Amino acid sequence: MRHRVFITAAVAVFFSLQLMAVTGCGGSGSTGGGGGGGGSPTTPTVTVSPSPSSITTAQSTAVTVTVSSSGNPTPTGTVTLTSGSYSSVAVSLNGSGSALITVPASSLATGSNTLTATYTSTSSSYNNASGLGSVTVTIPVSIGSFTANPTTISSGSNSSLTAVFTGGTGVITPGNIPVTSGNAVSVSPTITTIYMLTVTPTSGTAATQTVTVTVQSSVTVNPSSPGIAVTDQILGMNLAAWYNWPTNATSINAAFNAAGIKAIRWPGGSWSDDYHWGYQTGSSTLVASYMCQTAAPVTGGWGGYSTFAAFVSAIPLAGPFDLALTANYGSNETCTGGGDPKEAAAWASAAANDGITVSHMTVGNEEYGSWEDDLHAVKHDPTTYANAVKGSSGYYDLIKAANTGTLVGVIVDANCTTANGCTNGWDSTVLSSDAGYYDFVEYHYYPQNPGGENDSFLIQQAAPIFTTNIDTIKSELTTAGKAGTPIYVGEIGSVSSNPGKQTWSITQGLYAAQILGEMMNDGVSRGTWWIGFGNCNGNQGNDSSSLYGWQSFGAYNVFSDGSGDTGGSNNSACNYGSPIGTMSPTAIAFQLFSNVAVNGENVLTPTVAGDTTNVRAYAATHSGGTALVLFNLDENASAPVTVTLTGKSTSSDVQVTTYSKAIYDLTQNNAWDPAATTDMGSQSLPLSLTLAPWSMNVVIVK
Repeated sequence: MRHRVFITAAVAVFFSLQLMAVTGCGGSGSTGGGGGGGGSPTTPTVTVSPSPSSITTAQSTAVTVTVSSSGNPTPTGTVTLTSGSYSSVAVSLNGSGSALITVPASSLATGSNTLTATYTSTSSSYNNASGLGSVTVTIPVSIGSFTANPTTISSGSNSSLTAVFTGGTGVITPGNIPVTSGNAVSVSPTITTIYMLTVTPTSGTAATQTVTVTVQSSVTVNPSSPGIAVTDQILGMNLAAWYNWPTNATSINAAFNAAGIKAIRWPGGSWSDDYHWGYQTGSSTLVASYMCQTAAPVTGGWGGYSTFAAFVSAIPLAGPFDLALTANYGSNETCTGGGDPKEAAAWASAAANDGITVSHMTVGNEEYGSWEDDLHAVKHDPTTYANAVKGSSGYYDLIKAANTGTLVGVIVDANCTTANGCTNGWDSTVLSSDAGYYDFVEYHYYPQNPGGENDSFLIQQAAPIFTTNIDTIKSELTTAGKAGTPIYVGEIGSVSSNPGKQTWSITQGLYAAQILGEMMNDGVSRGTWWIGFGNCNGNQGNDSSSLYGWQSFGAYNVFSDGSGDTGGSNNSACNYGSPIGTMSPTAIAFQLFSNVAVNGENVLTPTVAGDTTNVRAYAATHSGGTALVLFNLDENASAPVTVTLTGKSTSSDVQVTTYSKAIYDLTQNNAWDPAATTDMGSQSLPLSLTLAPWSMNVVIVK
């Protein structure tokens, strides 16, 4: 026991001596594990945080270096940053133990770079230390060039696209074609195409550049092979009794004549099956015109001439314009039943007495449709309709007896089904049952429904579909034993109801001009667009930004109503920004086509090669020369076209009249410029032209 006590005392003496040796006088006794006091210094943690951590050689990066420890005090001293050949100056730590060092652009090598931050302590509490970070450096995306060789090709030929770029992976669209810098790829577009090169880096923003490969198109016409006769009666407009007031007659006539309008239809669509022109059963005395609205006659509350004779004198005779009427099939004079054929016959007779022969009188308006007024016991029924037309007391015989010069027609619809509100079997029933009781058929065409308008469809597809429907009607007539019966297109528009901004845009103008070409080629005997004046819809229709154009309104009428409508800043719910009679692009389409649809001329058949999607052509003989209507249906790219007239090598004079998207765009600033005409003088043939984007062009080659 004493021995063990002795050992303990000796140890105590030993540690006491050791403590005195370490602390000296006044020592605190800390060993430095916490980084404080006068003990052994500790090694701090050095954190390296670059932002961003992925850059291009053209970018700098800001590196935050933080020196930290779990104890006190906050580390002091300086840090330097190195990587490869780059070395920063020493930067002092701030009060939080960190420093910000900016690494300039082009200081680091491409690839992955290790950043070494070296901490030099100025405190006895901390050892020097270092930490690591990393930065990835890439070459910046740069497109030196993107070219096509050649830039213009013929159909079926190739062009080489060459891209020179750095800093990413290249892809060419359309086609999603991978491409490497400096290596050409071959393309063979069938239409003029804008190719886009996209160079995408591993990180960051891609770069793009475009180049256009133009497909050279050709139009060939043989003037020595004329086809069917051309009629100017396809240049027609509807008018409605609710708008054409006596005070508007001068403006209407001037506008129609300026646009080359030759024919009108009256008194106005569905209105016709409620409208009574003044005849009363069993009376030779005429009354003021009136409407059947619901079940009772209503007069007043709408514009128009109080007598039919006043209208005839003011517009059809003064124009002069060929006149077609729609006989009231939907309601009789007392508004208690179906239409009265005697009223229609009296109308034809009265017109002759007023100095004009009604060229066409159609029995009813769209009576195959559930939307039309019909007070017959069996409504919208083809058999009821057919029975009303034929027989000695029917519309046909009575109208013919009143005026043998008036053609009498029945209504048809090429796609009449219950799915679209129409009566199944209408055409087949009417055409077969009434065979021998009609001189023509009347068809209406609206390719779009409201809310479903689409510029591409209207410009590219709607006109060819029209001809498909005309062919259907021709086939129906053949089946009924009436092949060759004239087809009158009584209403044409772009949308079936509730018109929006497309109706006053260049897009409807391009469609309208194509429809005129299709009617000419199809041998349509007469056509009247819906409508010339008086059918503003304000902002109730589709004014979507997906449709091209600046207008915030829609209107069926293709001439400005000016102050003839109601509401809006210029007394119209449609703020045309122009006086009455100003032409929309659709009216200008008629004006252009009036140079081609000339009586006494014949249809010619042009052949288009090259960009057959966007370049379209119609043609006719023209006073010993040739008239062509050429379209460029590409919104953005011009279309080079070579025009060849078979057997012709020179022309004494060439005139080109153009209306384009660029001219239409000026209307937003209230500049309602007409189509532009260029007289090219004498020319060698073939003729080279460049068609502006979204343009219709009349070319007269003498």
